[in-house]
Amino acid sequence: MKYNDLHIQTQREFPNNARTQGFGWLVRAGYLTRENQLLPLGEMAISKLKNLAKESDLLSRISLPFLRNEHETFFPLDTGSLEILHCPACNYTGRIELVPFQKAPFSQEEQLPTEKVLTPDCHTIEALANFLNIPKEKTAKALMYTRNSDKKFIFVVVRGDMQMSEAKLKNLVGDVCAATAAEISNSGAVAGYASPVGLKNSLIVVDDLIPRSPNLAAGANETGHHLLNTNCGRDYSPEIIADLIQARNGDACINCGNTLSVTAALSLAAPPEYHFENILLALAETHHDDKGLSFPKSAAPFDVYLMHIAGKQLDTRAKAEEIYVNLQASGITVLFDNRDERAGVKFNDADVIGCPVRITIGEKALQNGMVELKPRKEKENKLVMLEKIIEELL
Repeated sequence: MKYNDLHIQTQREFPNNARTQGFGWLVRAGYLTRENQLLPLGEMAISKLKNLAKESDLLSRISLPFLRNEHETFFPLDTGSLEILHCPACNYTGRIELVPFQKAPFSQEEQLPTEKVLTPDCHTIEALANFLNIPKEKTAKALMYTRNSDKKFIFVVVRGDMQMSEAKLKNLVGDVCAATAAEISNSGAVAGYASPVGLKNSLIVVDDLIPRSPNLAAGANETGHHLLNTNCGRDYSPEIIADLIQARNGDACINCGNTLSVTAALSLAAPPEYHFENILLALAETHHDDKGLSFPKSAAPFDVYLMHIAGKQLDTRAKAEEIYVNLQASGITVLFDNRDERAGVKFNDADVIGCPVRITIGEKALQNGMVELKPRKEKENKLVMLEKIIEELL
């Protein structure tokens, strides 16, 4: 492909909206606009990645650090749109809203008789715990939904010190929305003082820690009152017991018990789909230096950046055209900088764009039957005989 055909416009400065080095270099090199839209060079890069994905596991071939579970692959990035939890000990990884973790009961005490108590103005877990002078771990939090598909009333119970993951709930019961006041009332629950005790026409779903958490304070389904010492299985029977809690930084890994840590990330793949634009950004974040991008051959849109420097006695452009044709015939992909530009401009653009190898056709070397070859990641270039170019590249 010829440089002018791709209408590449490199930039001298980083865009003022560049939140990361990788994005900034993709804009400067002409892969993306400042608005994150693909340009022709970026489309060529994506096309290369898509072709690789058809042949084999793309991410194992393109020199990217990533974190993976059986459902999704992530690239850690401070500005990434996702939060993931990762165990550095066993490499267990997942989205924060879906990761299971090890949970510990607050106590192992014997079940006590239920007792209804007056609890004025205790509409929240925090207010209830303060009023009763108990830790939030000793309370049961009620959350009420309606299932979209059949309008079934869903009553959820989690421990008062924990946050429910709606993603985990939806994986269990399907899409839901917040229950209306009428739907709550029809079930026998009272908003602000609700519990699963005595409900009707309800699907009761509890977190798997609730059956192991005895004597929890819960709503009495009566305004201004709560029940002490409610116990799952004795006072109410759930239809579903499952993990419903969103894990947090510092929770224990479900596999090995070591501490989970939270980090931001991009999603690179969720089989069978790859997120190619995220992969391109991850490549730019991983493979760049202070001169520009430095893509590995496996991921670069072109194997070679070919350029000529105008000569006084020899037609370097004609020789460059000949080499261009020969390289392509050998299966080597080439970005041919066919512009009538100063050598310094071409050298800088070659570094910014980041092809693995630059080949320069200059008069002095050409007079000796050679060209200059420089790998992008190496400091030194070398002279290669014309008849050895393809052998050197393959």
